[in-house]
Amino acid sequence: MTDTILLIGHGSREAEGNDEIQAFVAQWRQRQPTWQIEVCFIEFAEPGLHDGLLAAARHARRVLVLPLILNAAGHVKMEIPEAIEHTREHAPGTEFLYGPHLTACDPILAILKRRLAEAMAELDMPDPTTTGVVVLGRGSSDRQANGEMAKMARWLHEETRHELVDLAFTGITYPRLERVAQRQAMLGMKQIVVLPYYLYTGTLVQRIARQVEHLRLQYPTIRFASTAHFGHEREIFELMEQRVRELRSGVPQARLPCDGCKFREIAHDLGHGHSHEHTHVPIAALPVNAVAA
Repeated sequence: MTDTILLIGHGSREAEGNDEIQAFVAQWRQRQPTWQIEVCFIEFAEPGLHDGLLAAARHARRVLVLPLILNAAGHVKMEIPEAIEHTREHAPGTEFLYGPHLTACDPILAILKRRLAEAMAELDMPDPTTTGVVVLGRGSSDRQANGEMAKMARWLHEETRHELVDLAFTGITYPRLERVAQRQAMLGMKQIVVLPYYLYTGTLVQRIARQVEHLRLQYPTIRFASTAHFGHEREIFELMEQRVRELRSGVPQARLPCDGCKFREIAHDLGHGHSHEHTHVPIAALPVNAVAA
């Protein structure tokens, strides 16, 4: 094998979440028995990011690095590219190709729509006009990552008959689930479906279950339904396989721009988050205040 596919999971303090990622890798190996597929974690689990990259490079002429992550925030834009650069220095004979995260896309939307349909089928009054929907995600200090979630909530609204499809976050940013549920209750929703926008379980997924139970006590006249997190659906496997095919064939835009991006280096040096809202021009061509901002 000249290629190693390295899947990068976030990692969780809860062993169950890491076990789910390992189970995903085992199933993917069964789907693609001729591929060399390995896994590592950004934090909370072994092997870690740097060890995983070095191990993948040890017996490969090329490593395809694929983040198994929904939204691109600091880990995807800063931490993983920096780890790849470090590994390139220690494995100069190995080529590294860095693919994009899962991102907001139709396959992920299909999972959310299916989860919503299943929840509606279990409700006493499956009427979308009186059933609010809350897409609930992790939350980030990166506005583009939050924007990807907002896009998914809007797409879900466009393709269903629900009058209210709102966005909420479990941390970092706002609004929080409790505030959105309060708003939907004031607007007359009789039922509320919470859709966790999470890959695999973990501490925050467990927190969501407790929050929904609290809302049931707080609003006894409203029926709440909370769907499961996702990660083993057919769409996820197919998305990852598409990433591999595109990296191997050199499809334009198949590689994440953060790999080797000079603007990411500037952001890191200045302690800022990294955004792709820029033009990739040489640093020397930037105004002084653009580099210092």
